[in-house]
Amino acid sequence: MATPSPSVSSLTPDQQVALQQFTSVTDSPPTTAIPLLQKCQWNAQIAITRFFDGDAETIDPATLQQPPPPPPPPSRRAETLISNIPRSSPRRPANDGGLDEAPRVVPTPESQLTRPLPFPFSILLFPINLTYTLFQRIFGFVGYLFPFLPRLLSRLYSGRTSGPSRDSGRRPLNPRDTAARFMREFEEEYGVTHGTVPFHEGGYAQAFDLAKRELKFLLVVLLSPEHDDTAAFVRETLLSAEVLAFMKDPKNEIVVWGGTVQDAEAFQVSTALGVTKFPYACLIVHTPKVSSTSMSRIATSTGPTTAAELVEKFRLAMAKQSSELAGLRAQRMEQEATRSIRQDQESAYERSLAQDREKARRKREEEAEREKSEREERERGERKADAARLLAQWRRWRARGIAAEPGTEVKDAVRISLRMVDGERVVRKFAAEAGMEELYGFVECYDLLRRQEDEDGRKEVTEEKVVQEPGDYKHEYKFRLVSPMPREVYELEKGGRIRDRIGRSGNLIVERVVGEDDEDEDEEEEGEGEGDE
Repeated sequence: MATPSPSVSSLTPDQQVALQQFTSVTDSPPTTAIPLLQKCQWNAQIAITRFFDGDAETIDPATLQQPPPPPPPPSRRAETLISNIPRSSPRRPANDGGLDEAPRVVPTPESQLTRPLPFPFSILLFPINLTYTLFQRIFGFVGYLFPFLPRLLSRLYSGRTSGPSRDSGRRPLNPRDTAARFMREFEEEYGVTHGTVPFHEGGYAQAFDLAKRELKFLLVVLLSPEHDDTAAFVRETLLSAEVLAFMKDPKNEIVVWGGTVQDAEAFQVSTALGVTKFPYACLIVHTPKVSSTSMSRIATSTGPTTAAELVEKFRLAMAKQSSELAGLRAQRMEQEATRSIRQDQESAYERSLAQDREKARRKREEEAEREKSEREERERGERKADAARLLAQWRRWRARGIAAEPGTEVKDAVRISLRMVDGERVVRKFAAEAGMEELYGFVECYDLLRRQEDEDGRKEVTEEKVVQEPGDYKHEYKFRLVSPMPREVYELEKGGRIRDRIGRSGNLIVERVVGEDDEDEDEEEEGEGEGDE
């Protein structure tokens, strides 16, 4: 019992491609072609060979359950037949929505389009290349003088074929330069200014990505100079006021990309789209109902057509997709607004965080400065306290060493009248052999000597406990003794005895020598006085 043939709709995409190739060559109905393809394990080449060899019925259907043997090498007749099969690019099957998926075509790099011959072969073929170049220039000049000759020769040589043909003599360029060359030639050929047709100034892949990213319609226009309908289509349809207004209307959101199949990129695009008739125009748009990344053809126009028909067809196709695109645009706008709000919030948070960090840094600096000031103040106070303690100890020690004032019985004593810093007048006698350091020591220790005299009621300095001279301490007198008239300063550094330098009597003034430490002490005392007030 024969196995029933499956229907065409139940076939896989690869099986449908094999069926289309077999029927295009053998012109057989699907009811006959499907059983033969099943017997040949859906190998179109083997099925075509068996069909023309007349042994299509020699295979037993029972053998389909067994693994197929390796196919025998085809005969020369089969190879010649298969090599003559037109190799049209397999068209992508329609998706569930009935739309043809549009591929993203990246042109072949220029380095792969032209492969230079090895150097020895270039030397051998140089005369042939030179002769070919000369004839090409001559025929090019003749074709320039008589423009109808190239078209006539092309028509006689290749006939009117519907498939695209690429001019291999054109220099391959990158996509942007190719688009610029196409627009320049288009403007020169049809006498229009730049921008009359809003062609995208880039490659097909760039226009494809732009339309997909911005949810616009991509209008692809492919021209073939070899077809007689091209000039009429451009002048009467593409350059008509209705079509130009339709393409330039910003509400339509259209990106226009055009090319001639003489260029490699446009030729590859026509092959990928399965174009078999020119001039060709199609409308491509993002179709989210098919997939999140799908770009599909929603309208196609091949051959000559009027401007009204072209615009009407494209408008109807755009109207079917407008609601879906509007929803997707609204969704993207909402996502963009959400993203913008989130970015603003993150920016505000970053600014707030930066302000908090700046405040914390300033606070740390202020605390460090305050701690430094306190530490310096504490160290300065400790130094002053140590200096005051050592000075007091030195004064007690020095006061014990000051000799007692000579009595009235000493006739050669030196009488000195001193006016202290506070204005007090002090008169005292010193021994004739006493030195100037004795006089300075008395002035330095006068307050201590006077207090002890008041407490003990005697003029001699006596202490129960012996006071030692402070070690590592060098005392500096912060005053000097001056004779008012004539003014003379009695410096301690010059040394000598009191009698030798001043005489038997003298009237001296105690002048204070102000240093940096004394100025700081005076300022602190004034500040404390103002605070107390």
